[in-house]
This record gives sequence, structure tokens and C-alpha cells, in this order.
Amino acid sequence: MYFTDRGIEELENRRGDEEVSLAWIAERFREFVDLNPDFEVPVERLATWLARLDDEDDE
Repeated sequence: MYFTDRGIEELENRRGDEEVSLAWIAERFREFVDLNPDFEVPVERLATWLARLDDEDDE
């Protein structure tokens, strides 16, 4: 188990039954980066990865 799995598990346990829009998630990413600018690159990479999950060209 990776260390980050703990946060992922907490997210799933606390909010796993909620439905949110991708616009809501994008706004939370922006807020997080505003508060934690050192994480701009990892958040950007995660957002880009999520945005491109269904791209056939990347396979």
C-alpha cells in the first residue's frame, strides 16, 4: 500500500456516496493549489490524466 492510499481511502470512506460534478472537482483543485502552490505540478498532472482517460490516441 502506498502512503497516498490512506488519503484515498479516507476520501472514499467519508465522501464515497456523494455525487459531484467535474466542475466542482476542478474548483477544489484550484483552491488546493492556491493554498498549496508547491503542489501545482502534481495537481496539473492528475487533472490532465483524468481529462485524457478516454483518449484513444494515448493508448
